[in-house]
Amino acid sequence: MTLPKELTTIMLPFVTLFSETVWDYAQILMMGAILAPGKRTVSAMLTVMGLKDDPQYQNYYRVLNRAEWSALAASQVLLGLLVTAFAAAGVPLIIGADETLERRKGDSITQKSVFRDAVRSSKKLKVFSFGLRWVSMMLIVSLPWSTRCWALPFLTVNAPSEKTNTKNGKEHRTSIDWIMYMIELVRSWQPTQQIVLVTDGGLTAVKLGLTCSSFELPVTWVSRLRLDAVIHDSPEPQPKSKRGPKPKKGRRLPSLASRLKDEGTKWVEREIDWYGGKKYTVEYVTGTALWYRAGFDPLPIRWVLVRDPAGKYEATSFLCTDQQACPIQILDWFILRWNVEVTFQEARALLGVETQRQWSDKAIARTTPALMGVFSLVVLFAHYLTQDKTFPIRTSAWYKKKEPTFSDALAVVRRHLWENLWGNYIKSAKNPDYHLIPSQILAGLVDSMCYTT
Repeated sequence: MTLPKELTTIMLPFVTLFSETVWDYAQILMMGAILAPGKRTVSAMLTVMGLKDDPQYQNYYRVLNRAEWSALAASQVLLGLLVTAFAAAGVPLIIGADETLERRKGDSITQKSVFRDAVRSSKKLKVFSFGLRWVSMMLIVSLPWSTRCWALPFLTVNAPSEKTNTKNGKEHRTSIDWIMYMIELVRSWQPTQQIVLVTDGGLTAVKLGLTCSSFELPVTWVSRLRLDAVIHDSPEPQPKSKRGPKPKKGRRLPSLASRLKDEGTKWVEREIDWYGGKKYTVEYVTGTALWYRAGFDPLPIRWVLVRDPAGKYEATSFLCTDQQACPIQILDWFILRWNVEVTFQEARALLGVETQRQWSDKAIARTTPALMGVFSLVVLFAHYLTQDKTFPIRTSAWYKKKEPTFSDALAVVRRHLWENLWGNYIKSAKNPDYHLIPSQILAGLVDSMCYTT
């Protein structure tokens, strides 16, 4: 009941984080999380691994709710593995950060809150749900067997509401506060790498930009910018004869909303990479400014105001803390953030996020981040198992898939694990009872098992 040799080699950096016994249990839980269809409860993982009758089943629960190991240290190791496998030399690490809601109910879940449910809400209707809000950071990378980039989670933290934190007697941190803390960790883990952090408009704040700019090697931050944001020109040199502190900002500049309406604005038309691997023509205007919010130092940014000449999409604006960045590059970086949403959806559909049923605070704080990490491990495993090989894609006469998706990567790893587990039982009894299964039926059975969700 251990990992195959090919996968054990990849997992070796994690060994030092666990005691010998806990590591054995953790391996089985990880394989169970990959192989189990449907719910990802501990009991489901043990069942698929053939351990539902193990009288010491409680030891597997203790890996999550009691054992001593550091989730942050595991995140650091996972990021290192992903960078080694997928990061190209001289290319910045693109990191997407976003929040997602795990719908959960139950009086025993002390961290649950009521949040706006973005998936079920629309512009006209707001839906609120009980659950846990998770802030996740993902490394956005190119894979040799996919034309689109993939977002691979490596660090996920729980961000309860202020009301819940007050009730539990804990200091409150907003999602933006958590991202500031997380990017500080990532910068300390990767001190020499160029890093680009991409967030959506709901996670935009001057203090996040100031944090990214404060490092010895600054992190470039890209996000949406409100059209009514207060922006200023750089301050003019202060005369030597004038006493007092030097001004931090110059005259206030016209808002981006006013530039949008100004007929004198000179727009540049350009075709850019769009969602779904398509091309799309947009018009943009750009400039540099100091973004100001009361209580904070002004943040130097490059702003990019974009409109759709076809009128299909509303005008929007973006910011980048690297004032020398190319406007098209800024748009390319932001569009990569879409892959974060794809990962959230596939983690729910194929790895059972939201189906776990832990009640203790420690287990809850570990289980969802672990499942998000399993997503990245599956991609990492599939990458190594298909090197110098054609990546198997599930197709049929009526459906021709052009390239692998996460379900195909999961199937590759599942097939390899099942073959390894079957290999442990190839020695049969002298007079076994057996049934001959036609090869086509066996192939269909294995295929269905690998693709079951």
